Amino acid sequence: MLADSLSRRVNVERSPLTLAWATAIWIGLLGNWPLWQRMLGMPDFAGTGGRLFIGLFAGMVVMVLGALFSLMAWRVAVKPLMSLMLILTAPLAYFIGSYGVVIDSTMITNALQTDLRETRDLMGWGLLINILVLTVLPLLWLWRQRLGNKPWLQRLGWNLLSLVLALVLGTGLGALRTADLASTLRNHKVLTKMVSPVNAIWATAALGVQKQKAPKGPPEVVGADATLSARPAGAKPPLVMLVVGETARSENFSLNGYAKPTNPELAQLPVLSYREVASCGTSTAASLPCMFSHLGREVYVDRPTHQETLLDVLQRAGLAVLWIDNQSGCKGVCDRVPNVQAINPARADHPLPQGLCGADGECFDEAMLHDLDARIAALDPQRVARGVVLVMHQMGSHGPAYFKRTPADRKPFQPECRSSALQQCPLEEVRNGYDNSIAYTDHVLAQAIRWLDGQQGRFDPSLLYVSDHGESLGENNLFLHGMPYALAPKQQKHVPLIVWLPSGTRAAQHLDSDCLSARRDTPMSHDGLYHTVLSLSGVQTAIYRKDWDWVAACRR
Repeated sequence: MLADSLSRRVNVERSPLTLAWATAIWIGLLGNWPLWQRMLGMPDFAGTGGRLFIGLFAGMVVMVLGALFSLMAWRVAVKPLMSLMLILTAPLAYFIGSYGVVIDSTMITNALQTDLRETRDLMGWGLLINILVLTVLPLLWLWRQRLGNKPWLQRLGWNLLSLVLALVLGTGLGALRTADLASTLRNHKVLTKMVSPVNAIWATAALGVQKQKAPKGPPEVVGADATLSARPAGAKPPLVMLVVGETARSENFSLNGYAKPTNPELAQLPVLSYREVASCGTSTAASLPCMFSHLGREVYVDRPTHQETLLDVLQRAGLAVLWIDNQSGCKGVCDRVPNVQAINPARADHPLPQGLCGADGECFDEAMLHDLDARIAALDPQRVARGVVLVMHQMGSHGPAYFKRTPADRKPFQPECRSSALQQCPLEEVRNGYDNSIAYTDHVLAQAIRWLDGQQGRFDPSLLYVSDHGESLGENNLFLHGMPYALAPKQQKHVPLIVWLPSGTRAAQHLDSDCLSARRDTPMSHDGLYHTVLSLSGVQTAIYRKDWDWVAACRR
């Protein structure tokens, strides 16, 4: 009897609209659990009135999904397309619910540029559970359904009617609480970016439009007039080391007042730490190209442009330029200059000492410092004689697996979170793991300064360290980074800037030491990186802006 009943149910012919609406209800109510969890925890939605509004908002979400899916309710297309929606929803729910991220075009760019190592760190049992519940179970039901066959014109009529009814009902639900809805959309814009999978569809479409608007062909030439300043007889060429940090936030540096001793080695060195520096973005994909553009953030983010970078200008002026990467690439910044990866310990020309790299091929940041003399010797000697700019792109404090970023013997803060599922660790353990990565960056920078110090017989060396963006460590239930800039908390935009200028370099650059120290709390931003590197490396060009140069105010 039971088998006959189940057989009859499977043999019932379903309308494509039935499958579309069933998927809309499933995704709207269950697949968006992070959205409902967030709203239930917000004071604005407390009490009976708040809970009622959440219910109305859930109904509106279902109506929006129902309207969208009605356009896909065709006999041949409905099962594959609904399957795609279900497959999209599970990882979106996991990442939004676990780390508090929002989905926009920048986050889609981050996902597309993430390499295998970063992807592996983001995986966890929570993702598998979300996939099982939100994707596998409904897919089993979906693909067992038989579909009826109606003439396409009749199907079109029903689909359009479904679309109109969904929009009318959704509008009606919103009209019941117009003031509350307007207030929510105005004051909590992040909620609209949590509606899955609409968020991913919209963000991907927006990214596609951006790509279409971007100029085609070779990059626009910038700084065509770049030349090197004349050096007095006997003066040494510059050696500028720019260390691009990863996911380091200013407030966790003891040099900037943090209670835990995260900078024990730099504290013993004559470095300057600037405490009020704003990033260009909240992710590597957004910040890195912006940092190496002369435009500044306000112009760069609103202008679809394909221009040469700072490294192109330095190379055109005649300097030797080398990018050393220990991350997932330079996002196009270093494409036209010599660049190497620090994650290949098997290379015969630069074999890395044992212990610097793991079995998975990921190396600690000290690997970038290995054999620097040989790397410089391999560059064009005529360029080297004019000056060298080394850029090191760190793995730094890349999360969520902070514990992987530090060697076993460099973990002063215990216990540390040993999981990528940060929300399952006590916040103090999450911060210990993160602070260990900051302390290791302190060690790497100190090692770099010691190497640079040994180059003073040949060069006038300098070091700039600045992170690409910051990080959330559980504040307001947010983890990681990548929030839209206007909505991002300060922790994701407030980055460290550390400068080392030995006395010989300060004299060659005519820089006043007291002035440099007095500017520790002067507001600065990534906008100044381009112009500071130009001045420290002795490059003259019309695009240089003295008012953005971090050290120009102290040049006498």
